[in-house]
Amino acid sequence: MTVMTGDEKHGPSATSTLDVLWVLYDQVLRVSPDTAGDPGRDRFLLSKGHGPAAYYAVLAAKGFFPESWLASFGSASSPLGYHPDRSLVPGVEIASGSLGHGLPLGVGLAHGLLARGLSGPRVYVLVGDAELDEGSNNEAIVYAGAVGLPNLTVVAVDNQSSSYGWGPGGIEAHFAVSGWSAMRVPGRDHAALASAFRVTSAPDAGPQLVVATVEGKA
Repeated sequence: MTVMTGDEKHGPSATSTLDVLWVLYDQVLRVSPDTAGDPGRDRFLLSKGHGPAAYYAVLAAKGFFPESWLASFGSASSPLGYHPDRSLVPGVEIASGSLGHGLPLGVGLAHGLLARGLSGPRVYVLVGDAELDEGSNNEAIVYAGAVGLPNLTVVAVDNQSSSYGWGPGGIEAHFAVSGWSAMRVPGRDHAALASAFRVTSAPDAGPQLVVATVEGKA
């Protein structure tokens, strides 16, 4: 990430997601540069798109595009903009950055895959705790729980940025009351993250939430 010299890296938004992104791409997601167009691939949606530096670093490390692209991050001629663009960056599934869009898109994508008879691929959506203040997420949470989408995992990176906090039960309770299974793990612990993602990939479960706790914003 240090080679990306753009002035608008939204540092905490990027660094808070780095470990989750690495574990997903290194141990969990069934997608690679060679299978990025395969209908049977897993899908990852970065809803927290305003801090994409960590996302770009992981995609480059995994071979989706040359690492030499990283140095041009944020420049007018670079495909690596301050918000990821699926038409410019190999491996990116959605253009994002305006908060509150990724989870509704993920719900629709998970539903669409099942409607096409594709029960194998899984959809993973990364959101921030503050982003969940957006009302569009609440509609998606309620709908996914009501229909019991078995192929959807949301990971909420919690760096204690929500405007009003979550009260008793935290983010997990907010999802669980709508029929989701939910757990919380340390967001820097790779083994704990990998274990949580294995649990949430059970094919007979409904939608799953993993809350990854990281240090709060300074």
